[in-house]
Amino acid sequence: MGTSLDEGQGVKKSGDPHASIASIASGERHVARPFTGTAAVMQTLESDLRRHVRGEVRFDQGSKAMYASDASNYRQIPLAVVVPKDVDDLLATLAACRRNDVPFLARGGGTSQNGQCVNVAVVADASKYVNRVVSVDPAARVAIVEPGVVCDTLRDAAEQHGLTFAPDPATHSRCTLGGMIANNSCGAHSVMAGKTVENVEALEIATFDGARFWVGPTSDDELERIIAAGGRQGEIYAALKRLRDTYAAQIRAKFPQIKRRVSGFNLDQLLPENGFNVARALVGTEGTCAVTLQAKVRLVKSPAKRVIVVVGFTDIYTAADAVPHFMHCGPIAIEGLDRAIIRGLQARGLKKDEIALLPRGDAWVVLEFGADTQEAVLRDAQAAAAYFSSGNAGPNVSALLVEDRVLQAKVWSIRETGASAVALSVDAGAPDPVVGWEDAAVDPLRLGDYLRAFQALVDRYRYETSLYGHFGDGCVHARITFDLRSAQGVSTWREFLREAAELVVEFGGSLSGEHGDGQAKAEFLPIMYGPELMQAMEQFKAIWDPANRLNPGKVVHAYRADENLRMGPAYKPVTLRTKLTFASPEGDGFQRAIERCIGMGKCRSLDGGTMCPSYRATREEKYSTRGRAHLFWEMLQGEVIADGWQSREVKEALDTCLACKGCKSDCPTHTDMASYKAEFLSHYYENNRRPRQALFMGRIGEWAPWASRVARLTNFMTTAPGLSTIGKWVAGVAHARALPQFAGTTYRQIARRAPQAAHDARDGAKKVILWVDTFNDHFTPEIAQAAADVLEQLGWHVVLPKNRLCCGRPLYDFGLLERARELLTHILDALADDIAAGVPLVGLEPGCLSVFKDELLKQLPGHALAKQLSAQTFLFSDFVVRQPFDWPTLAADVIVHGHCHQKALFGMQGDTALLNKLGVKWKLLDTGCCGMAGSFGFNAEHHALSLEIGEDKLLPAVREAAAANHETIVLTNGFSCREQIEQGTGHHALHIAQLAQRALAARPV
Repeated sequence: MGTSLDEGQGVKKSGDPHASIASIASGERHVARPFTGTAAVMQTLESDLRRHVRGEVRFDQGSKAMYASDASNYRQIPLAVVVPKDVDDLLATLAACRRNDVPFLARGGGTSQNGQCVNVAVVADASKYVNRVVSVDPAARVAIVEPGVVCDTLRDAAEQHGLTFAPDPATHSRCTLGGMIANNSCGAHSVMAGKTVENVEALEIATFDGARFWVGPTSDDELERIIAAGGRQGEIYAALKRLRDTYAAQIRAKFPQIKRRVSGFNLDQLLPENGFNVARALVGTEGTCAVTLQAKVRLVKSPAKRVIVVVGFTDIYTAADAVPHFMHCGPIAIEGLDRAIIRGLQARGLKKDEIALLPRGDAWVVLEFGADTQEAVLRDAQAAAAYFSSGNAGPNVSALLVEDRVLQAKVWSIRETGASAVALSVDAGAPDPVVGWEDAAVDPLRLGDYLRAFQALVDRYRYETSLYGHFGDGCVHARITFDLRSAQGVSTWREFLREAAELVVEFGGSLSGEHGDGQAKAEFLPIMYGPELMQAMEQFKAIWDPANRLNPGKVVHAYRADENLRMGPAYKPVTLRTKLTFASPEGDGFQRAIERCIGMGKCRSLDGGTMCPSYRATREEKYSTRGRAHLFWEMLQGEVIADGWQSREVKEALDTCLACKGCKSDCPTHTDMASYKAEFLSHYYENNRRPRQALFMGRIGEWAPWASRVARLTNFMTTAPGLSTIGKWVAGVAHARALPQFAGTTYRQIARRAPQAAHDARDGAKKVILWVDTFNDHFTPEIAQAAADVLEQLGWHVVLPKNRLCCGRPLYDFGLLERARELLTHILDALADDIAAGVPLVGLEPGCLSVFKDELLKQLPGHALAKQLSAQTFLFSDFVVRQPFDWPTLAADVIVHGHCHQKALFGMQGDTALLNKLGVKWKLLDTGCCGMAGSFGFNAEHHALSLEIGEDKLLPAVREAAAANHETIVLTNGFSCREQIEQGTGHHALHIAQLAQRALAARPV
């Protein structure tokens, strides 16, 4: 059943003669072909999987589209996607693939940059369910984990015992241990405790042909016992012993003796001096030999206190020359960064505050020091800062010690996300800097000379690059402007790859020092190892996987580097007429906007930040920003997702997008899914009926004024038994939700009834427009009144627009873009004189104010008044905190939840600064999205997910604070956030304008 090995993969048997290194490097040896299964095979496979797998079995086009790409240059459409429920389910998936003779690929976080995570195979995503930290033994300093567990989840569990798992790639918040084991991942702290391979004690593995057993270090007696016992494990161990004995001398002679040798298989771990460690021999095999079921990993002591020293140099080469000096100081991390990334961030107006922290220079090295006490770590850091400031590492070297943990995180963020943030070129005619030669490694003591030679090679090919990486281990990352979209560009790229490989070998290095080989580096491995050791690696693969069904075409018997390119010469440019304008420094148009997602998957992080609430609640790839972006990309190409704007796959994925805008700020590439969703829905609903909720929630700004005129009747109809049930069903509102109650009097009515003197400008008072949105006008007028009181006491003449205006915020959730544009045009016309005069507009609802900062510029990009209004629009706290005023203090404990749009577009600095001026004791909760998100949480179909998102962090945090102190004030500026908190916990939340009003009211007269 299925396709035969020779027909389906075209792999030469290990005994065949091997081509020369030159022919392999030039691409003449082309042995990998994708699997092709007949319709009958696929039908039988689907039936088999559905019968035996308890998890999710997906053969739909949407799932195939999402898993066709990772964070690399490569794309291969999977046969199917399986999300197993547990380890046994993972084994059941593997067994079904074996019965049907189809390839299998285990996938974790999907952040691989060399193509390991894509294949024409059944892809098993372990990250959703097979993700337990099974146990932590603090005495033995080991943990047992399942392959889908996220690195940071393990580290958090270990930190409870003062321990940590040392390898921490930049993707540590979402990469999985299974993926780290497959790639032999490293990270900034490998200086402290080595690569993943040095931190794996044992593995429970399964082979494609059905064997399951634990592997680890093996004594001579144990090795003989296993071989004598026979069976599949005995057969494998006997073959591995023969392989070791045959190639031991060559392994000792030709394996690079450097810290970051990640390329190739770890055959050296089979040597007697390394204890015939089969587990560590399997680390870095990229899922091509066996499937990890559980891993026993080493934990090391985690320094309780950390301080960084940033050292500035005149260039990246002299920074690399200083590696011996860095090592002399004994840091636990040594990370280098050149000027190119900084310039890229500056060109985009990004990370200004973070960059301002760097000392003078054109290249920087971040040294992190760790110790048990603050005194000890400061002593080490101060000594290092003094050492470099004194000229020991050369002239023109600067040093800055950063003790504050918040500022340290800011510095680290440049290193961890900077390269992704500049992944698109700001020059429309230039290629984007991409992965493709990303992580070579050499002896750290030769790093400076290597970088000079490498830069000369880059210059000769007329490419541009940024250089950064793990200087303590000699591993360098480089995003290079390869032209992969033309045939000639790809040909030139291949020539560069060959020369780059030869250069690394000349320096005694490894083609990969962190990200593995996958498809990007694999065909050039013979340059590094020679034909004999390549034959040994092919035999190693055949011992474990003789059918070549585990992640075929990667590492050995590999595809060429220029095959399966995601955005190669066959990439189809698409020009679409859109209703929103998608423009950025990196280029205009919807397709260019979609290209912003490069697959690094920060949206899959489970802790910190705002994005992506639907992913955090479900662990579902299609509900992540990356998953949705991949669907959009495939929609534009039209191969897998063929229905364009009418795609049901895209629509389904967007249904759970809360349009929180978290990705606009948290994503390093600023992928703007809220805008993509609004654009898609505007086209989708041209041919499909909008939901009932669009009329009720989407057009609330139009009917709320009428309903408020009969507030008592409206409130009765939405609360009375029977009537409310019918009304909620008609409006598409969840039965369990309580609808907000209309106020008896709107704020505009209150303002009109106020004494006329209150509206007259005081002597010298400046005018400010108070933007009273639908929610604060009709539901919570007391908030608008509080804001007006505060502004007046600060000396401002508060005015309202003459006529009621609406920003149209809810319309975007249902794709009603034309109506939203009409409202914005009306606003500009009505406020034209005040806008031109520079009158500031101050608002209270972050969601509504975000329209003026974001959607307004996409709706009316060429309108001069639109740009001016956007510039002079302020959230209440941002505006009042800038005013010269002697604020009274207020004795209160306050917990603060930030509205998503506020965090994404305004930040929380205004709130926190005002709270400091008020003298309250406050805590800003790291709570992400509340889950209500405008109309989202009221939707009957989303109610359960909305609560799940709220229960992730926010609602428990409110309950905990209230339990500790019932007088604690809950503060949040979003109407939907206050509704979620009140309905989820019973606690009433305040707007910061109300807190400021309290403080002013309590001051002595």
